[in-house]
Amino acid sequence: MLADAAGVMPAELKFEGDKQFFTAALDQVDLIVHGRNSFEDQPNSPQRKRIILTRSVGALAPDPANPRATLWNPAGSTFEAACERAGVRAGTIAVIGGPDVFEMFMDRYDTFWLSLAPRVKLPGGQPVFPGVPARSPQQILAGHGLNAGEARMLDSTEGVSVTPWRRVAQTSP
Repeated sequence: MLADAAGVMPAELKFEGDKQFFTAALDQVDLIVHGRNSFEDQPNSPQRKRIILTRSVGALAPDPANPRATLWNPAGSTFEAACERAGVRAGTIAVIGGPDVFEMFMDRYDTFWLSLAPRVKLPGGQPVFPGVPARSPQQILAGHGLNAGEARMLDSTEGVSVTPWRRVAQTSP
């Protein structure tokens, strides 16, 4: 789960090691993609270019609240057009959620970083992907051609880790 039943990321799901990993990764990207209820709330957040998925626009529009953001309705425009509108033609893109946003990019990820906090229970919470809990996040990632790499411990006291799930390169015969 990535949020509680109210759709809010509770304090018990926030860990300093995970925050540091997330912040450092976002400081390296050229563009952030997220849903209208997701954000990273960090000191560098206002400097980052972003695409925000929303149904409040027909296709693409500037975000009146953030000059570095592009509002994108996938029903009205392509992702490539949204990137062009955001001024990003190449580089690294971070997709930070939520579940429907993650699912939309499932077959495009080079790497998906899956954080686990095994001691935190959020009954009725919002799952990281549609299809959880019938299938685990790991089963869903594997089903989309991603393989688990070596987990990195972020908080040994709480058992919080992050695992890179990477796309297997296709070779031609």
